[in-house]
Amino acid sequence: MATSRAPPSAAAADGGIEENAMAILDSSGIKDSRDLHDDRAAFLEAVRSACLAGDNPSAPSWRMYDAVFQILQNSSSLELAVASFHLLMELGKEYPRTYLTDSGAYQALVVVKESWSPFLLGNDVICGEIGGNVRSSDHLFDPSRFSLLIEDMVEPTNATDAHNGIKAIENMMLFEYLVSTLEADFVPRHIAYKESLDWAIFRESMINMLLGSRKVVFKSFVKNCIYLLLNQYHHEAKDEVEDSIPSKGDFTKSASDLDSSLNFSSLELERTLISVQKLFVMVMNLDLIRKEADTLGLTSRADGFRNPIMEVILDELTYNISYLSPFLLAFMEWKWKLDIILQYFSKYCVKATIRTRRSDNSQKDLKLESVLSFFLTATSTKAIVKKMSSEVAQLLLAHAYQVCLSIQGDSCDTTATTEKIGATLQQISCNLISAFQNLRNVNPNIQISPFEKEALFTAATLARKF
Repeated sequence: MATSRAPPSAAAADGGIEENAMAILDSSGIKDSRDLHDDRAAFLEAVRSACLAGDNPSAPSWRMYDAVFQILQNSSSLELAVASFHLLMELGKEYPRTYLTDSGAYQALVVVKESWSPFLLGNDVICGEIGGNVRSSDHLFDPSRFSLLIEDMVEPTNATDAHNGIKAIENMMLFEYLVSTLEADFVPRHIAYKESLDWAIFRESMINMLLGSRKVVFKSFVKNCIYLLLNQYHHEAKDEVEDSIPSKGDFTKSASDLDSSLNFSSLELERTLISVQKLFVMVMNLDLIRKEADTLGLTSRADGFRNPIMEVILDELTYNISYLSPFLLAFMEWKWKLDIILQYFSKYCVKATIRTRRSDNSQKDLKLESVLSFFLTATSTKAIVKKMSSEVAQLLLAHAYQVCLSIQGDSCDTTATTEKIGATLQQISCNLISAFQNLRNVNPNIQISPFEKEALFTAATLARKF
């Protein structure tokens, strides 16, 4: 956990760096773009030296943080974009806005509300600076602008144009930084909530205020995130086939021309893919906490209401079957991947229940073992295939088996996932083989993908081994 320092304040920063920040951001009188580039690079290095290096580093002021963030958004230079991005990430780790501190038998949550933040949420007010100057907030991200950023990333750009290529990379790094900021606020709150079960901890969280805003059309937001996940996955898969992803050492190279921006773009694709998954997992965890708070009667009308993200994802995958396979290939969070698969099956294998505000319709009792039991006879398999195609059933079972194999070699705590599987790997392997055989009996012309063949071959090998 990052060690907390004193809250950022203007007095803690070097006055010269403050003045440089104002001069750099007001570039109207500068004609030579090279001079502006050099000044900004020198400013970033000065902030790094003052706040991260040396014997007695001090926390950055609001203006210093803000200037670095604006350089990331408006650098028009890949070198500056990368430098400002890494500086923001390091500052966030060194000077956390939300953190835990030991307080007797439990850990207390500390939120430094005066700290700079890239988000403008809820009742945030842009306060006056020393000297009466008012902070401009049009570069900060409110819920609407965060949604628009994802829309811009989904829209295809002309990658052959150097400016568009750099802008696309800037957007990816912006998105990664914003998600990391949400995560840095979410994780300590999650730990504190487990100890206190105090819903107020999450009511005031960044991600709850961001997605609970009326400025966000939540269903459209989730759909755009799905499109982004699929787009990034397809780009990444193509890059792997072409073996065009450069090594980590290429991060440190100067990247002022088109070829460099295209190479760096391929590196950012994987990071964006990971960031989308992190965002999904945070919202899924938030939905579980919100459901628990609802059940305990801790929420009120003031908390608002939105559909759980799992429902939106399932609806999108159900009505756009072509998304199902690439989504499952791209989404590699095992616990939640298995949840998605089980809830997909529950739409067809479990009787619907009447939903109320405080009801629990998560189908938490449905386990993979139970799902496989639906395919143990040709008659029950035929009944399911009437509701969902045999190809979809086969695909879901193969991915569920992938989860089983993955958690076997995972040293992390997988108790909850193991409970959702509900049987030993030997039993799951044998039942998977039986399920595939019955699916083929029901549909002799069914095609099997290489991924499904690999799952079936592995199950047969393990079944013989046991």
